[in-house]
Amino acid sequence: MPARRPGRGDRGQVAIEFVGTVPLILLLVAAVWECVLIGYAFSLAGNAADEGARAGAVSGDSSLCEAAAKKHIGEAWKPRVRCEKSGDIYRVKVTLGIPVLFPGLDFGEIDGTGGAALEKEAK
Repeated sequence: MPARRPGRGDRGQVAIEFVGTVPLILLLVAAVWECVLIGYAFSLAGNAADEGARAGAVSGDSSLCEAAAKKHIGEAWKPRVRCEKSGDIYRVKVTLGIPVLFPGLDFGEIDGTGGAALEKEAK
């Protein structure tokens, strides 16, 4: 077995590999975080639409429907709510911006829809 010469070897190799992989790790973390935000936006939009539909079906008032739909959504999500009666169903469509790394900076929209049967008054 030949003797190793001083000054030769793989000293420092780990540091170089670490520096090279850090950007890839950061990109992966950012992509996973973006997927989490998109999933959360879908959940927020659907829940808001359901809450708005229930409030609208009970009250018949579109302003109460919109207030109920926006109750748990921050303004950074840029929510838009459309409430309407459609026969015996009160329908709500909530549109949120798809965030890029944090709410407020977005590159598209997500729609959540909900509906509830209109409440009939007892006579």
